[in-house]
Amino acid sequence: MQTKFPLSQINDPNIKDANDILRSCVHCGFCNSSCPTYLLMGDELDGPRGRIYLIKEMLENDRPASPVDVKHLDRCLGCLSCMTACPSGVNYMHLMEYGRRHIEQTYRRSFFERLVRNFLGVVLPNPKIFKFMLSLAVIFRGFKKFLPRNLRKTAHYVSNLKIQGKVVTPNRYMPISKHKYRVGMLTGCVQSQLNPEINKATIRLLNRHGCEVIVIEDVGCCGALNLHLGQKAKAFKHIKSNVDAWCNEAERSKLDAIIVNTSGCGTTVKDYGHLLREDKKYSQKAKNISLLSVDIIEFISRIGLRGTSIEEKLTVAYQAPCSLQHGQLIRDEPLELLKACGFEVVVPNHEDLCCGAAGTYHILQGKLSEELQTKKIKSLVECSPDIIATGNVGCMIQLKTSETNILSFPVVHTVELLDWGTGGPKPPSMN
Repeated sequence: MQTKFPLSQINDPNIKDANDILRSCVHCGFCNSSCPTYLLMGDELDGPRGRIYLIKEMLENDRPASPVDVKHLDRCLGCLSCMTACPSGVNYMHLMEYGRRHIEQTYRRSFFERLVRNFLGVVLPNPKIFKFMLSLAVIFRGFKKFLPRNLRKTAHYVSNLKIQGKVVTPNRYMPISKHKYRVGMLTGCVQSQLNPEINKATIRLLNRHGCEVIVIEDVGCCGALNLHLGQKAKAFKHIKSNVDAWCNEAERSKLDAIIVNTSGCGTTVKDYGHLLREDKKYSQKAKNISLLSVDIIEFISRIGLRGTSIEEKLTVAYQAPCSLQHGQLIRDEPLELLKACGFEVVVPNHEDLCCGAAGTYHILQGKLSEELQTKKIKSLVECSPDIIATGNVGCMIQLKTSETNILSFPVVHTVELLDWGTGGPKPPSMN
């Protein structure tokens, strides 16, 4: 794709990067065939190629975002299926990040939109505030009917949620077999509060495989939620805090890996090196953290699964999170590990298409999210499984919150099944 950025703009490293990305696009359109919103809407501007043109036009002319720009860029899930389909290696993830930042810097949204986005950007990344809001949701359960429909569905889910187990606290969790590895762990912000059993299963699995697990108090939100909302300053504050905390721990004693069990977070942590590449203080440190970061599935595949013990013959439908299969290119490993535990594994039709969760997308773009949710649940039900497994808490919530398609079988995190399959307890949601 030809671009015409003036030299004054190219001196900005972000614009230079955007220019390089744009020039790598040959506008072939393969991306559109894999894009969930293009397949739903049939509008060129609701596909990656159309959005690339919108971003190019905004940045190249250095003009404020228009309502049309905002409408179509906001509809992007950020699922990155286009990057898997692209034969030219266009880094759509980074380009969309520049587009979202430009919108937040140059476009004034409605009061209600600003209120909701700022609310999400403050509450979700902060476990203490989020926990407080969960308690309010239960107390004021009867008032959720006055909320907008997209917020009402989420409020209904959290107000009726029976949270099992205590939150994993900062500590050293020692291995129960021969000590082989020392790893840090990201416990997540939303996940740690809504489903603490995922972190517990992760620690048990790692301890059983000879890993000392370090949960650090100063490590918080990965920054993804704010980043995807275009809130760069808030995102970078979280990112730098995490980089400092993990680097300080690594200086005390070597870390073999940083384990992430929420794939959306993992995609962002692996990108820390790129995000902070222009920061002289943090660029190398952030790069080191990115190189250490691994998804729990990726790590267990690397060191080898041991001690499988599952006896029940159960069929697992595996729902591949976009951030895992497209963002981190981890596709076959979850299936292989589940099979190694003795599960029969099936995958739904159109496994590469998004379930519609996409971070805060299911709240901000409720109608489109529900359409994708319906398609995904239908394809999973057609598999006739005993269990649905996925590697991202956002996908788990999305599959559980349909008002019209109620699943009759449990939805669990893949790591919960691997923990059970190697000697751990049965996932609580299956009891």
